[in-house]
Amino acid sequence: MPATVVLGAQWGDEGKGKAIDQLAPHSSWAVRFQGGSNAGHTIVIGDTTLKLHQIPSGVTSRHCNLVLGDGMVVDPWVLEEELERWFALTGERPEGARLFISERASIILPFHRLYDSADKVVGTTGRGIGPAYRDRTERVGIRFADIPRVLAEEKRILATVSRMNHQLNTVKVKQQISAEELKADLQWILERFGAAIRPTGLMVDIALRNGENVLLEGAQGALLDIDQGTYPFVTSSVVGRANATHGAGIHPGHVTECFGITKAYCTRVGNGPFPSELSLDSGPGQHMAQVGHEFGTTTGRPRRTGWLDIVALKEAHRISGYTGLVVTKLDVLGGLDEIKFCIGYELDGRPISYLPTTADEVDRCVPVYETHEGFPELSDEDWIEMAEHSRAQGIGYAAMPEPVRNIVSRIEQLSGIPVVSVGVGPDRRASIAAVDGPFDVEWDEVTF
Repeated sequence: MPATVVLGAQWGDEGKGKAIDQLAPHSSWAVRFQGGSNAGHTIVIGDTTLKLHQIPSGVTSRHCNLVLGDGMVVDPWVLEEELERWFALTGERPEGARLFISERASIILPFHRLYDSADKVVGTTGRGIGPAYRDRTERVGIRFADIPRVLAEEKRILATVSRMNHQLNTVKVKQQISAEELKADLQWILERFGAAIRPTGLMVDIALRNGENVLLEGAQGALLDIDQGTYPFVTSSVVGRANATHGAGIHPGHVTECFGITKAYCTRVGNGPFPSELSLDSGPGQHMAQVGHEFGTTTGRPRRTGWLDIVALKEAHRISGYTGLVVTKLDVLGGLDEIKFCIGYELDGRPISYLPTTADEVDRCVPVYETHEGFPELSDEDWIEMAEHSRAQGIGYAAMPEPVRNIVSRIEQLSGIPVVSVGVGPDRRASIAAVDGPFDVEWDEVTF
């Protein structure tokens, strides 16, 4: 009864979508268990680039059922846009057929986006995620299961609108919500997605008891976790392994594998401490940003860049217990004379080997680096050829040049996590898997 968890091991944007796309052909279900449209997963298949925000990345495998899980906050309007793009590309309407929305998931309404837009401190995406989670915690939010009852209760509509407008006033947002608008929005959601709203936890549980494979897909990354991340510069949900099954509506005993996804360097979008950060104006930081096309999938904001932070990676491993590590974007480091890993910090003059609790302390951490020989830059075509040679010959990492293998080996040694796959380009073919590992599998051929 296997469930596999795929999680970000940094500050998000690690390349989770590609890993899930590669595992989905061998899974019957792909379940998003937290977050909302603040997530951005990119899949590149040939000349086609898919940018997904709420639809699970298993969508490219037509036999794979898709779930927006119990723990999510779902923006129906963003979902509508995603589904229309998918229909234009493929002619498929998966909603209600193989894409299902948990009746327990919370709804992001226009109010939540308006309220979120007032944030000037954390640097959120402005998608309404935090306010929607806050409403859930305060037990005043509306779930998909609640829509019919809310529409039938005029007093609740009026009370909800009054609360929303009062809160908008407190953050100096002039736009207001009317009862008519709220009712119209809820009615549209029910009519548009009614066939897809299901008890998805029960459905996934039945699938697991029938021996089917399930992918549990995380959003954001370990260092953005509301409890374990660099608070308050974090997301609004628990992003780690402990929430994967809970947010999907199943028990943790189903999980057999948990893969952490990390870039071969680090990036961060928005505000918050970043010990190994480099300048975007010149040098390796600029190289990473330009070669890696480091712009947020959801916001388009430039990502801050830095050397791979092993201390932070080990903290992520402590929280989620990765059974394997997927290292992405190793190709981006090609052309640098030397490559560094942050292996410790100095905090106020004393050495430490852990990530401090407060953002102020993390911000004062000075990285301690280990330096390694770089390797030459290769074209996307060269990396794909290398990856396909590795698969054809069944030789795994032996297909890579020695300096590249050394980098992979050192990441494995320092983190204490076996590296099961290495990404060497954006295309789904540009991955090299460990021999006989969980990613050493055949993928579906997908064309658009």
